[in-house]
Amino acid sequence: MSKTSVGLQDLQRKMYVKAKAEATHRFWGLYGHVCKEETLAEAYRLAKANKGAPGVDGVTFADIEVGGLPRFLAELRSELISGRYAPQRNRKVEIPKGNGKTRTLGIPTIRDRVVQGALKLILEPIFEADFQSGSYGYRPKRSAIQAADLVSEAIVFGKTLVLDLDLSNFFDNVRHHLVLSQVARRVNDPRIMRLLKLILKASGKMGVPQGGVISPLLSNLYLTSVDRMLEKAKSVIRHNKERSHVEYVRFADDLVILAGPCRCSGFKFFEALPRRLREEFGKLGVSVNEEKSRSVDLVKGESFGFLGFDFRRVRTLRGRWRPNRSPKLKKRTDLLGKLKTIFRAHRSQPVSRVIEEINPILAGWVQYFRNGQSSSCFSYVREWVAYKVRRHLRRQSQRRGVGWKEWTGERLSAILGLFDDYRTLPSRSGPRVLPA
Repeated sequence: MSKTSVGLQDLQRKMYVKAKAEATHRFWGLYGHVCKEETLAEAYRLAKANKGAPGVDGVTFADIEVGGLPRFLAELRSELISGRYAPQRNRKVEIPKGNGKTRTLGIPTIRDRVVQGALKLILEPIFEADFQSGSYGYRPKRSAIQAADLVSEAIVFGKTLVLDLDLSNFFDNVRHHLVLSQVARRVNDPRIMRLLKLILKASGKMGVPQGGVISPLLSNLYLTSVDRMLEKAKSVIRHNKERSHVEYVRFADDLVILAGPCRCSGFKFFEALPRRLREEFGKLGVSVNEEKSRSVDLVKGESFGFLGFDFRRVRTLRGRWRPNRSPKLKKRTDLLGKLKTIFRAHRSQPVSRVIEEINPILAGWVQYFRNGQSSSCFSYVREWVAYKVRRHLRRQSQRRGVGWKEWTGERLSAILGLFDDYRTLPSRSGPRVLPA
């Protein structure tokens, strides 16, 4: 089970091509594909690759494989085919947020994750054909970095009026009847609709669980009408055949719209946009978080945050304008707080154990933020981590000082293996400097 089977890949490709070619086609006979052994096996492989905690039943991947994976999949398939399958309730976990509040994750059991994964494998190609170009969240072959690159490119082309929107408790407020009706526009299979309804009801009377395998697909589907409205605006408000006065980027429930320059149709559109968006969101029962949403004019030196980056416009040494994106201060603070907790918890442990814990965290954080103007932030993090490691070494040797002469950055990396790849990379799409 190392790769998606050729049969499943071929089926997904055919469904995508059919959906793309016929925008009103409704697919039938899908439930049998969900119940296939190869679909369930691939869904299990993906669920295991994502790891994650067990659900309310406490069953882990190790428990399943001790009892026999073929047996587990066969029993699950039998329940689906006979109609006896019923999802268990999700395990609720509170995750702290930066503002002192918490976000509730709904964690399904592994059994339910496999079923949701199988359903997603069959439905995703159909709805991928309908999703719009500005939607980037949790879609195949799309990433947060690509979304950030598109924002940078929009700034390059003079789109300096920015509407930064955040939705209030979006995942908790998805109306089940609305998302089911949207699925039914493309799916003519009562057993699929029944299964999806059971999955939604397991999370409560309203909303999709953050933590559910199929939740990202359903949330993207739920907001497709908003994407279509913005896509239409892009096609109408154009500078020329190649370029529009408007660009938008949505990543799940985070949305930014960029327009400009002033004294053009893009500016007029930008003035009317907040009211028009609230009308569209109102149809879905979704409200805008007014505290986190704001209008920004980059020409005035203002900045905005999106996907962990701080975006602004700066002048080059030659006097030209270019987009500048760097890690938000809060992201740096969160990282150092996480690392500080590890250093405190391992005060009596060998430094090798500490480095083993912090290296993957540093590597992942730097890998995400290295596309942009992050060198100053990286230098701060690098020196902070080196200082903490030196202090750990001195504490264990019971010597004074921090050992910066004895333990240079190069020695910390070469001898102890401390992460040291803080290279930055240019944005991977679009020109980086505004035309003269």
